[in-house]
Amino acid sequence: MKLPKELVNGFIIFIGIGLYFLLMELLGLADIYLLRLFNVLFVFYGTYKTLKSNFAEGKIILVSNAVSALLTALTGIFLSIIGLIIYSYVRGGDAYVGSLSKTFLFGGEPSVMTYSISLLFEGIVSAVIVTFMLMLYWDTRYSSDKHGAES
Repeated sequence: MKLPKELVNGFIIFIGIGLYFLLMELLGLADIYLLRLFNVLFVFYGTYKTLKSNFAEGKIILVSNAVSALLTALTGIFLSIIGLIIYSYVRGGDAYVGSLSKTFLFGGEPSVMTYSISLLFEGIVSAVIVTFMLMLYWDTRYSSDKHGAES
């Protein structure tokens, strides 16, 4: 049984974000908010890989490609948040999240779930933005190739 590319590439996003986070933790850089922004690169990579595969297979319908790309990104985000919740509880729960949240957007002392839900919303927004950006890239790329072939 072959797994759908959206699930496989979503899992690649999850592995990339997880390894990146563990490396930052190991190096003592997990509390630097700006470094956490690089997580989006893994979302770009996995989503790009899905769209590249779709176009290579001749799937050129904008809406179905957008759904495929968004499913890939959201799969990676949801798996990453589940991983973060599990990791946070293994490392001490709310006390561990408190050590991460020095630069937390809302301030205060967030719980594991509050922190995770906030990151989930952030992840969903980044998944949508990445999907739109990559759809514009691939649609423009395909359209220019199609028009160039007609001349």
